[in-house]
Amino acid sequence: MRADRPGGDASDGSSGAGRRRVGGVLAAAVAAATEPREVPAALCRGCLALVAVSGASLSFIAGQEVRALWWASDSVAAALAEAQYTLGEGPCQSAFTLAAPVLLGDLTSGAHTWRWPVFAQQARGLGARAVFSLPLGAGARPLGTLDLYRDTAGDLSPRELCTALIVCDAVTYAVLDLGFGETDTGAAADEGAASWIEAAEAGHMEVHQAVGMVMVQLGVGPRHALDLLRARAFAEGWGVSEVAREVVDRRLRFRRDDDNGGGPGPAAGGSTGGGPR
Repeated sequence: MRADRPGGDASDGSSGAGRRRVGGVLAAAVAAATEPREVPAALCRGCLALVAVSGASLSFIAGQEVRALWWASDSVAAALAEAQYTLGEGPCQSAFTLAAPVLLGDLTSGAHTWRWPVFAQQARGLGARAVFSLPLGAGARPLGTLDLYRDTAGDLSPRELCTALIVCDAVTYAVLDLGFGETDTGAAADEGAASWIEAAEAGHMEVHQAVGMVMVQLGVGPRHALDLLRARAFAEGWGVSEVAREVVDRRLRFRRDDDNGGGPGPAAGGSTGGGPR
C-alpha cells in the first residue's frame, strides 16, 4: 500500500530543505554507481526512495519510432514500457511528443483511459492502477521519458511531482555529462556517451534488424514495416520485441499478401512453432 512506502509528501521538493534532502538522496545514489552508464539507473532508484510509487522505467527515444528501454525497476515497469512500444502509443509517447508530463492517476476511470483504452486495459492486467510519464530534458526535443507506476490509484501530490521533475533534470544532466564532473578531457565524456548509446540501442537492436528484414521481404518503408510488426504482436498477444526475435531468427516471415488480410507465414523450411520463447 502507498502508506507503507518511503517518500510521499515528506519529500518536499519545493522547499529549500526538501531540495537538499532530494539532492542528498540522489547524490548518494550516484556515489553508489561504479561507472557512468549506471548513473541514470541509480538516479531512478533514488526516485523510488523519494516518491511513493511502485516502480519506474527509463526510456530513450529517437525521433518518433526508435525506442529503447534503458532500465526498469521490476518486471511490471518493463512490461508497461514494452506494451507502449508494441502499441506505438500511450502516455510515454505522448509525454515525449508534447514535451510535458502525462499523469494518469486512475487507470480504472474512463476519464483517464479514453485516449488509450487498449494500453489502459493491458496496464490494469499487469497490476498498474496509475501511470505517470515525464519527459527528460527541456524544450521541444526531449531525450526520452521517466515512467512511474503505482499498484493503487492516486495522483502524485504536488511535492511528489516536483521531486520527480528534479529527478528528471538530474537524469538528463547525467546523460549529457557522463564524466561525473571528474573528466579532464572531452574524450572520456565521449567514451561514456558512446557506452550509453550502445546500451540504449542494444535493448531493441532486434527490432531494428527485423524492420530491415520486413522491408526487404515486402518492399515497404520502415514505418510500414514497424506497423506490421506491431500489428502481429498485438494480434498474438506478444511484445514487439518477441515478434522481432522470431523474424531475426527466421522462424517468422512476412508475405506480400499481409497487407490484404493475409498473415505472416513460417519461414521457408521452418515453422513458427509455439510463438516467441
